[in-house]
Amino acid sequence: MLNLMTGLGNIGGHLGGWRHPASWNCTAMNLGQHIETAKLAERGKFDLLFLADGNAVRQMDKPALFEANSPSDRPSVFEPVTLLSAISQHTSQIGLLATATTTYEEPYLLARKFASLDHLSGGRACWNIVTGSYPGDSLNFGREEHVPRAERYERSEEFVEVAKGLWDSWDEDAFVEDKASGRYLDREAVHVLDHVGKHFSVKGPLNVARMPQRYPVLFLAGQSEQGKELAAKHADCVFSVSADIATGKAFSDDVKNRLDRYDRAPESLRIIPGTSVFVGSSEAEADDLYEELQSLISPAVGVPYLSKLVEMDLTPYPIDGPLPDLSGEVVGISSFRKNIAAMAARENLSIRQTYERVLPSMGHVLFKGDAVQVADQIEEWYRSGASDGFMLGAPVMPLGLERIVDLLIPELQRRGLFRTEYTGGTLRENMGLELGVSRNVLAR
Repeated sequence: MLNLMTGLGNIGGHLGGWRHPASWNCTAMNLGQHIETAKLAERGKFDLLFLADGNAVRQMDKPALFEANSPSDRPSVFEPVTLLSAISQHTSQIGLLATATTTYEEPYLLARKFASLDHLSGGRACWNIVTGSYPGDSLNFGREEHVPRAERYERSEEFVEVAKGLWDSWDEDAFVEDKASGRYLDREAVHVLDHVGKHFSVKGPLNVARMPQRYPVLFLAGQSEQGKELAAKHADCVFSVSADIATGKAFSDDVKNRLDRYDRAPESLRIIPGTSVFVGSSEAEADDLYEELQSLISPAVGVPYLSKLVEMDLTPYPIDGPLPDLSGEVVGISSFRKNIAAMAARENLSIRQTYERVLPSMGHVLFKGDAVQVADQIEEWYRSGASDGFMLGAPVMPLGLERIVDLLIPELQRRGLFRTEYTGGTLRENMGLELGVSRNVLAR
């Protein structure tokens, strides 16, 4: 069965989404809108709500893009675990996925935050493990430049191992709370980590009881060799950036073929491509929304945003000329850059044509049409093995998500591709993922 998730952003996923007449107003730090989004997504039986994050105010050196507030820049947002803790009190089933970086966080504090979220939500916490793709983040953490990629991934692997060790601090029956004997906990049921490694020295134990899920569901987004290897070792789900079924299938096969070396089964890892969904009660209605949003992107915003995605300043180049050479390596996310360069070369697109193609989906795949047409595309990806589900992006909020919930989800349910009710007690159970087994249990 498909795993489906959606974003918690309230400005919409399209660059012009917040300008649409049907979009929300006063979106900055608006808890009420986030709660409304969460309730709407839970009504649609989504597996997860995803909250992306960063640790800097971005694009200040690009005035037009900065003032236009592109969806991935987030100049004023809640800290993710704090917001999802609030959301947990207004929902009962939907998973809560927060981004947190292993480059600028510390394992003990992060493990404590996610364990707390799992308890507060009744077993619905999920961590998107990132190493940090935006170089400007480093300037807020005492560094003059971004940490090199190899070092970021090395630190990340040790970080995840430490976090898992801390989540194993307590056995499930550790807190006996026997009033008659006065024995609150079993001292034999607590485990000291005593980790000493290259990047971290952590004594433990964690001062949070064993989590309802044992471990949060773990997401990764790395498309590099290091990222795919880390995903094969630790992740339950992987975000993918795939422009078509062929590349999606190749990526899925690549990652899942690595699982054997970690004694993992293929079904233990889910591949989740990002997508932007323009669905309507008719094909014409979907097309109308698409064209309305496209008309809100000017070259003054389109070119800088494309520059951001490919990590090269394109403003000196003729807008109706070809993209420059993008074959070099970059510090941040390289998957968007490579996919965009390949598409532009294959279809002989100009810079203007490229941003017009890329920005509606922010570099991901785009599904557009009535519910049957969009469901056909989703089913084709799923049946071919190119994905195990999707991150369904709504281009304008709340209209886009309302259409997904009211039009697309029922069609997927009719085909038997998606649940009609939640059936598990935790996020892992709802997603069909196994509960983690403590290394202390395995060692016995």
